[in-house]
Amino acid sequence: MEVDAEDFARCLPRLRRRIFRAAFVAFDMEFTGLHSTSLQNNEPSLFDSPAERYVKARQSVQRFTLVQLGLAIFSKENSNKYVVHSYNFFLFPSTLGVRDVEFTLSASSIQFLSHYGCDYNKFLKDGIPYMNEVQEKILRQRLLAGTWKVCSTSNADKDVLKKAIDEVTSWIAAAKEEDTMILQDLKGYHMLDIQLVLRQSLKNVWTMPLGDKKVMVKKVSLEHRQLLENSSYDHCQKKLILLSARGFTNVFQTLVKAKKPLVGHNMLLDLMHLHDKFYRPLPESYEEFKRNIHNLFPVIIDTKTVTKYVQKKCLFPRVSSLLEAYAVLCSSNLNPKGPPYPVITLASGCSRYAEKKYPHEAGYDAFLCGSVLLMSAHLLLCRSTEDAVEADPSFSQYLTVLAEQVNKVNFIRGGVPSINFSGEDALCRLPPALVVHVRGWPGLTERQIYQEFKARCHFDVRRLSKNQFILLSSKYKHVRLVLRDYRHHPHLQVSVYRHWRHSPSVNCLLQISGIVALWSLLAFVLGGARSC
Repeated sequence: MEVDAEDFARCLPRLRRRIFRAAFVAFDMEFTGLHSTSLQNNEPSLFDSPAERYVKARQSVQRFTLVQLGLAIFSKENSNKYVVHSYNFFLFPSTLGVRDVEFTLSASSIQFLSHYGCDYNKFLKDGIPYMNEVQEKILRQRLLAGTWKVCSTSNADKDVLKKAIDEVTSWIAAAKEEDTMILQDLKGYHMLDIQLVLRQSLKNVWTMPLGDKKVMVKKVSLEHRQLLENSSYDHCQKKLILLSARGFTNVFQTLVKAKKPLVGHNMLLDLMHLHDKFYRPLPESYEEFKRNIHNLFPVIIDTKTVTKYVQKKCLFPRVSSLLEAYAVLCSSNLNPKGPPYPVITLASGCSRYAEKKYPHEAGYDAFLCGSVLLMSAHLLLCRSTEDAVEADPSFSQYLTVLAEQVNKVNFIRGGVPSINFSGEDALCRLPPALVVHVRGWPGLTERQIYQEFKARCHFDVRRLSKNQFILLSSKYKHVRLVLRDYRHHPHLQVSVYRHWRHSPSVNCLLQISGIVALWSLLAFVLGGARSC
């Protein structure tokens, strides 16, 4: 089900009910960019610790925004059947009462999503607003002070506003008190904005929504206006304005309150955007970010981490995408003896995803994500015991068999396999680093070293000193290959990195210690000579 700003208010109560009834919720996001190229050394690297990667990703998350957010709500029915309500939301930052939001577009990301059919008009024109707690506090203060304003024309198109104001100002000059007029053909997200602008601009009018796409404007006295403003029937009460401006943040707050298991795929960036866009601006501290996410969502499951675990435990081929993992798990020969997978059925309003593949549409990827979780957990449950698995296992049984993967989020191209949101991160598991000592090849750069080894294997490169570079790889076979092939190279001497031997700080310390020891020896010798 595709949801934009016009449909959102109508869908919200039903969404809330389904989330509270769900067994778990899967989600996915599409962004205007991933890694900012305008920032130096911002690309992910094998040298990154989780804290260092967080600092890099935080800078990018603050520059980019969301295009789509997909939610797949999995509700368990009888006989091991799950019904899925999958939603694809187009989002756009709230423009009501908060500082105008700026964001960056990455050409490659926009081109990539366009290739897969993303409609950017829906993002720009029909996106559901959202805001975090800091932005909401600013809007609340401005509403109380009467100093709010529409900051941009994204959700309240300038032409629509101008036309409405022109119509009302032309009519009101000749109108009498209690006369009314109707503004027609308004989109859902214009309804509130136009009423607020008219009420702020004209003190002798009152507005009221009339069903779908219509607003009634009434000429009133100043005394009558004051009475209406204090009425409980006012459709533009401050709490309703906040509800409208919060937009999708209302769904986020429902997810937090419901505390359902939250499922994603390679979900570190998704969690960072959740925190930044709907909760609070990302903190500088990596540990504080982890604590906040764990408090918001005590149970998170990354299907990338799960499928990597399944590959170790079962005869599961290596896959490179969520769609590939889904296709492999749907294969019947992975679990020939155990009971069949749980039946996963898309609800009637979401059947589009059953008829055709929509890769990189957030709602479809969220559906795939939840389905991969269920099938992976079922496969692991069948392999975890020699006893027969009951035909209708509960979701809590699936969570039990996935206990080692709960709250472990995949760490893409880094020194640790995952980030632990409920404890200490694992220690580095990379192969040993290599050190390259350059001889007779002056002015060599990190890029040139990278290109030199690229033909054989992939290493990340970092300069250690003027004539030394460190190489890091994620594969032991690459380390062995380079050590073998560069044994007799005329210009590049490659060896295993030893901290006590190659570290500039250790070498500096040893040199200082040597100098101190030499002076001490000299002082001792000279002192002994004088005493003689």
